[in-house]
Amino acid sequence: MQAIVLAGGLGTRLRSVVPDLPKPMAPVAGRPFLAWVLDALVDAGFERVVLAVGYRHEAIRDHFGAAYRGLPLAYSVEHRPLGTGGAIRLAAQSPARDPWFVLNGDTFVELDHRAMLDLHRRGGERMTLAVCRVPDAGRYGAVEIEAGHVCRFREKGIAGPGAINAGTYLLSPQVVETIPAGEVFSFEQQLLMPRVGELRPAAFETAGLFIDIGVPDDYARAQQLFVER
Repeated sequence: MQAIVLAGGLGTRLRSVVPDLPKPMAPVAGRPFLAWVLDALVDAGFERVVLAVGYRHEAIRDHFGAAYRGLPLAYSVEHRPLGTGGAIRLAAQSPARDPWFVLNGDTFVELDHRAMLDLHRRGGERMTLAVCRVPDAGRYGAVEIEAGHVCRFREKGIAGPGAINAGTYLLSPQVVETIPAGEVFSFEQQLLMPRVGELRPAAFETAGLFIDIGVPDDYARAQQLFVER
């Protein structure tokens, strides 16, 4: 299994509590949040991880180096912001026949990665999307699922329980290659959402922990959650 971890964000919404650090390096329970994300990948048996980095990337490389708990780490450095899609395309430059897991370095999603990969392969899917159910989908925007596939996305702001995009994907090399190389490109806004009807991502539902530390309230909540872990 191989993964691209998107770790190049500026973290502007966290600046009031975490100044001058890449968002995945924000300390949570005494460790960089990215360490918790990488622990899950090590425990799941991943063989290769590419960290897609940009802002203050030296802080990430200096801390983690070339490997983490025996897991080889490579670095894909954006010298100018390319958006999520551009970062994925840059990080996946090396030829690959196997699908890429893509996940966010500021989000922790507890799931069975091997089961997700099995679902992806059994269905011959081009894309598989992890989804989780939350009490209020308004902040994230809900996903609608039909026959095991995501069929549409609802806008943010509609309160109430629902399934949401948990931000972990499996992408076939063919999907990655549709992203223009070297251009600013949003994976969500320019590929996933406008082409969801064509791509029909398989929905892999997880009931595990989901937390995104992108705003101060959730960053504070993560401190307690990970102390307990």
